[in-house]
Amino acid sequence: MAVRTVLKMGDPTLLATAQPVAGFDTPELHALIEDLLDTMAAEDGAGLAAPQIGVGLRVVVFGFEQNERYPEADAVPRTVLVNPVIEPLSDDHDSGWEGCLSVPGLRGVVSRFTHIRYQGFDQFGNAINREAHDFHARVVQHECDHLDGILYPQRMTDMRFFGYTDVLENL
Repeated sequence: MAVRTVLKMGDPTLLATAQPVAGFDTPELHALIEDLLDTMAAEDGAGLAAPQIGVGLRVVVFGFEQNERYPEADAVPRTVLVNPVIEPLSDDHDSGWEGCLSVPGLRGVVSRFTHIRYQGFDQFGNAINREAHDFHARVVQHECDHLDGILYPQRMTDMRFFGYTDVLENL
């Protein structure tokens, strides 16, 4: 359909809690998902949440075979996830670098659960119930944070590990 403008940190829309999707397999939901996928691809993102393009619904997309922004990351299955719920399956955390299309040019270190279960639905209303580890788990948690008005810098505990990507790459 269309590549949409990605809202940037500071836009109040990104701080709002998204509303659940009430109806599946609708033209409106299919159009939203197509816009999310087109925008994610155009921006070379690992994932994208509906609030990032100004839509206050609990919809995220994510996945890639290879991603230039995360060259060492394992592939993440391309997924459309509606009304997601995340459950940590262990107390283990890992700190890792994250970026965000809504926080362009910056990266920071964020601690995330290393093993989760995520549940929800695809755009047709089919149930999704998967376990994820490591980077896959990080991506899901990052994208679902957007649905609760949370950007990754809000999860950071040490601002010494927050900076511009081009500067960090030269260290």
